[in-house]
Amino acid sequence: MCRNITILRGLEPAATADEIEAAAMQYVRKVSGVTRPSAATAEAFERAVRAITEITTDLLAELPPRRNPPRTVPPLRRLNRPLGI
Repeated sequence: MCRNITILRGLEPAATADEIEAAAMQYVRKVSGVTRPSAATAEAFERAVRAITEITTDLLAELPPRRNPPRTVPPLRRLNRPLGI
C-alpha cells in the first residue's frame, strides 16, 4: 500500500509513543486521502489517528520479540537523536 510506512517492531530502542502516533497519522492520511484536515474532516481524522495509535501500541506490546531486526535502517528521524536517549 504505502512504501513509506516505517516498521516499528524490533527497533532498538523500542518505538516511542511519538513514532507510533506519526505512523498512525501517515496511515490515516494515506487511506483517507486527507493530508490537511479541514473543519469538516478534523474530528474524524483525529479520532482515527487516536484509535490506530492505541491499536498499534497494543499490537507492538503483545507481539513477541523479532528474531531478526528490521531489514531497513531505523527511520531517519532517529538518526538525528543523541545516543542513549
